[in-house]
This record gives sequence, C-alpha cells and structure tokens, in this order.
Amino acid sequence: MTASRRSRSGFRLVWRRVLPLAFLALLVGSLVFYWRHQRQLNRYVRRVYASFISPHLTGRERTPLLAGYSVHGIDVSAYQGRIDWGQVAGHKVRFAFIKATEGVTLHDARFKRNWQGAQAAGIYRGAYHYFQPNYDATRQASLFTRTVPLAPGDLPPVLDVEHAEFHDVAQMRRGVATWLRLVERHYGVRPILYSNYSFYKRHLAGHFDKYPLWLAHYEVESPVLPREKWIIWQHSDEAYVPGIRGTVDFNVFQGNFQRLLALRIPPRGRSSGAN
Repeated sequence: MTASRRSRSGFRLVWRRVLPLAFLALLVGSLVFYWRHQRQLNRYVRRVYASFISPHLTGRERTPLLAGYSVHGIDVSAYQGRIDWGQVAGHKVRFAFIKATEGVTLHDARFKRNWQGAQAAGIYRGAYHYFQPNYDATRQASLFTRTVPLAPGDLPPVLDVEHAEFHDVAQMRRGVATWLRLVERHYGVRPILYSNYSFYKRHLAGHFDKYPLWLAHYEVESPVLPREKWIIWQHSDEAYVPGIRGTVDFNVFQGNFQRLLALRIPPRGRSSGAN
C-alpha cells in the first residue's frame, strides 16, 4: 500500500469515528439550546405559522377563554384592521382597550371607528396611549386628552410603557409620572399603567404602586407578580377572536363583572378612587 493510499484510509477511519461524535455533540447542544429557549423558539414558530396562514383566515377563528376567570377582554389598534364588534361581543368579550395615540403626533387610524363600534356592541371600552420615553411627556398627555372623549361609564385611561429605547431611566420615570398626573387631572380618574413583566420589574416596580397595573406576561400559568399587584393580565398576544381577522391580545380581569363595572369612570360630581 502506498503512503498516499494509507493516508486516505487513515483519514476515512478518523472521519468515521469523529462524525458520529460530532453529530452527537450537535444533537446534545441543540437539545440544551432548545430547553433553555423553548418558549422563545416556540413563540417564533407560532408567529411564522400565523404569518403564513393569515391570508387564509376567515375572522371566525377562536381561542378558548382562559379558565379560572369570568371577565375577558381584548386590546386593539389599527393593526387589527376592520373589526366586527358584534361578533367580538358574542365571544364573551366584556371589555376592550383601544389604541388612541402614540408619542406626540400619532393618532391611531381606526380609533374613532373602534371606539364607537365597541360601545355599540355593548363592550365596555377604554383607550390607551403608547408612551415614547424620549419625547416630551406633557405633549404626549395633551395629544391623548385632545383625542379621547372619555365619559362616565368608560374605563380609565391607560398608559402603555414598554418602549425599551430611552436615554435615562430616571428621566423616563419622570415622564411617566408627568403623563399620569396630567391625565388624571384632566379626566378626574386615576389612569391604569400597562407594561410587560420584564420591563416593569426592571424599570417601574416600586415607583408607581398607587396606579392600577395591567400586566403583560406570556407563556406562564399565572403572573409571577402577586395578585394584589395587578388588576388585568394580558396572557396572550396571539389569540383569535371571532370578528377579528388575525391575532389579537387577550386579557382577563381579576375579579367579577361587578368589580369591572366599579372600575368605570363615575358620573360627574363623584370621585373615583382606584386602589
């Protein structure tokens, strides 16, 4: 056997030994990676699948109501497109928060239609503002109050605070406090603070405890925060509700229907004291 043939034979022998070990190492590494990141990976796969099937949706798909809660709701924006609010109400949706504004200039294109449609369907409605930390909070509050005609019987205004790009956390908190204070003064009712679990724990916890908390926390059986810390739980942003073609955020209210009614803005002359 020539040296060249021996070399090739030895290489093939080494390769036959190394290849199974490399495959095994790759398999183990993949399993470990999946175990650590399975929630994110599964979520990504669902998102890709939802995008793939979205042209074929009918608007009649439905996600089962979350067990253990009696009051269910959604939150929507122009992203959901045209909504059949009558069908939504037929899926036992009792409340809806509707995007009104964002930053200092943006008006949601479907706010007025959604605002009127929810009320006409007998769904208790509220409005929210998406907070941009690097813009003036006073102007953001003014944009919201000029846009949203909250009246007795509506749910309190909501400030959505989750935008991760800001220059200074103390400055961001001051802006949030300014918006909440000005909007409370304008409507005479304490606003609700919305945020996702990780952002809230990192930047907001302990600073706005007097405001009712609407918490977004997915892929968990129940929020990690104690029940006394939150009043609304957004448990999914991948739900299907008849009347909406595509996914929508799904929420539950902590308490019965009478407690939801008590959260509404009271008639003129009566103060609201949300705890």
